[in-house]
Amino acid sequence: MTNDKEKLGLISIVLLGINGIIGSGIFLLPNVAAAAMGTAGIFVLFLDAFLVICLALCFAQAATHFDRDGGPYLYAKDAFGDFVGFEVGFVTWAIRIIAEATMAMAFQTLLAGIWPALKSGFPAMATTTILLTGLALMNIAGVRVSKYVNNVVTVAKLVPLILFVALGIFFIKGDNFTPLFPGGHYTQGTLGSAAVTMFYAFTGFEGVVVAAGDMKDAKRNLPKAIASVMVIVALFYVLIQVVCTGILGSDVLAKSSTPIQAAFAHFAGGFGSALVQAGSLVSVGGILVASSYITPRSGVALAENGMMPASLAKRNQHNSPWVAIIVSLIIGLLISWSGTFTYLAQISVISRFMQYIPTVIAVLVFARKYGKNQHGFNLPLGPVIPIVALVVSIWLLYNAWLGDTNHMQFITGFGALVIAVPFYFLTKLYKSTKN
Repeated sequence: MTNDKEKLGLISIVLLGINGIIGSGIFLLPNVAAAAMGTAGIFVLFLDAFLVICLALCFAQAATHFDRDGGPYLYAKDAFGDFVGFEVGFVTWAIRIIAEATMAMAFQTLLAGIWPALKSGFPAMATTTILLTGLALMNIAGVRVSKYVNNVVTVAKLVPLILFVALGIFFIKGDNFTPLFPGGHYTQGTLGSAAVTMFYAFTGFEGVVVAAGDMKDAKRNLPKAIASVMVIVALFYVLIQVVCTGILGSDVLAKSSTPIQAAFAHFAGGFGSALVQAGSLVSVGGILVASSYITPRSGVALAENGMMPASLAKRNQHNSPWVAIIVSLIIGLLISWSGTFTYLAQISVISRFMQYIPTVIAVLVFARKYGKNQHGFNLPLGPVIPIVALVVSIWLLYNAWLGDTNHMQFITGFGALVIAVPFYFLTKLYKSTKN
């Protein structure tokens, strides 16, 4: 058992949440909105921030009923039964592995910007292999080690971003925001496609609830932490997008592959460029630290509820789920060797809605099943926020479908639901023969 000293307190949970969200997305993707919508791309970020805060509040509400590992899997299982719960749990684990592989590729891409020899081939594969393996070994060493590393890295990654906003705000040119809605940028489906890609920068908040079993007083602390994390991150992202647009202008921003670095270099020269380059590596490395801690616990939750072999939940003397860590590592390595960052990022975003939508609907079910929480967090406005989150999620996916010409991201992203079906019945068969 994990004692209270080893468990995560409120501040550590908040830092884990921030670390799990702020990563490669905000460093590499602000140009997407500018390319799609021009100056009005800022409103894409507002749309994503609005949606993600609604979703996060739903997760916060659902978290008040559980204090075990699992997150979306537990919510779906309790609300809709074993089959839907397994589908969501399986997909949650798969999504987190894909996301971790995506982050490893982003880290390797950033390193290649410093050392071009790491750009492709064996050096690229070796980089992701060493990175993911090192993180797995850190997590096998125990919760306490992961907690301290996560806290230090989170603070370190925020320093260059805070400096960028605090200094860059003085170099904003008002002319770069006019016209606010330039012509020639928008076509049907562009808004949804840009919003889905930019939404990647917000993903990760749902991972915090997965590791509830390793948190102090999770039913009270998780809702507070989730709400705090999303307000901080949303404000941060909007300020970064505004500063980037105000300094570079939408046309230059749209063409920049490293927008924050380009904007910082614009007013701070080589120092600003080097600081953001280092900050990018720390940021992506930090999100990998958070992801490597959370991802295996999605598999553990399935095993602890009899939905996967019990061996997957085995823990060592440091209370680390070492089997799930190793399995997640092996699958993550295979994925990291097979794709590109942008493609995997889009798959990761689309797949996550398979956690979000069932959780939002589960909140409506829990309102009838459990009523109001008498000693903790309760959603304001009753069913309004879950319904808004559901409508906006469906609308966003529909528009993204319009903007995706071959629909392969959707097919791949939702493919895990189909793959999960035989695993569910095989597990049921295994359990029945064992009993």
